[in-house]
Amino acid sequence: MHKSVRLLLFSLIATMGAALGFAAEDEGGYVSLFNGKNLSGWKVPAGDNGHWKVIDGVIDYDARSESKGTDRCLWSDNSYKDFVLKLDWRLKPGPGFLWKVPELLPTGESRKDANGKEVEVEIEDMDSGVYVRGNSNSQVNIWMWPIGSGEVWGYRTDSAMPAEIRAGVTPKKRADKPRGEWNSFEITMKGDRLTVKLNGEEVIGNAKLPGVPAAGPIALQHHGDIDAKTGKWKAPPSLVQFRNIRIKELK
Repeated sequence: MHKSVRLLLFSLIATMGAALGFAAEDEGGYVSLFNGKNLSGWKVPAGDNGHWKVIDGVIDYDARSESKGTDRCLWSDNSYKDFVLKLDWRLKPGPGFLWKVPELLPTGESRKDANGKEVEVEIEDMDSGVYVRGNSNSQVNIWMWPIGSGEVWGYRTDSAMPAEIRAGVTPKKRADKPRGEWNSFEITMKGDRLTVKLNGEEVIGNAKLPGVPAAGPIALQHHGDIDAKTGKWKAPPSLVQFRNIRIKELK
């Protein structure tokens, strides 16, 4: 079959699938998790009151969910075992949370100065991420830290984890684009191993996640709260947008 005919066929199948309410595979075997129109296929937190929403074909979040629950993330309806997940994200312009964060070494530990004091840098931070296998510990981080996005906080900061595990979930390089620009994640989970590419650069390579669940849904993370008295952020807010979310399950 000629390539142009194949592309037309896949386009027609995708269009029919959307009309019938299901996602069709594209030529690469990926299934869309976001239709660009609404949050069908995702669980919106009860009482959110429209803070997770779709604007101009992207999932938009303002970090102000009114849900009374402890979990205000946006969760996929379906669970996944082994997969490759691709999505685009960007942190929006606007005031973030001004604070000092540590400079991290490739080991995942903080850099120390000659006196043994932790070296810090002041940033205006925003914070979100992607939970895989239904677990907040296995979060692929999105933030403004100097180490870059892709870090797995729940494992890197767990002092009970062996040094090689903590080093494995620390980004090899910072591959983030400036705030306001679109970034692309390619997240691969196979068994208890995680690989993350950010804008085509491998930042986490075949890192082991001991104890990670065998399967679970995906979440787009809520982070940050407003101080009722001052009206200021109490922690870095997830002022973030997502688009082109698609997944290929691995057999």
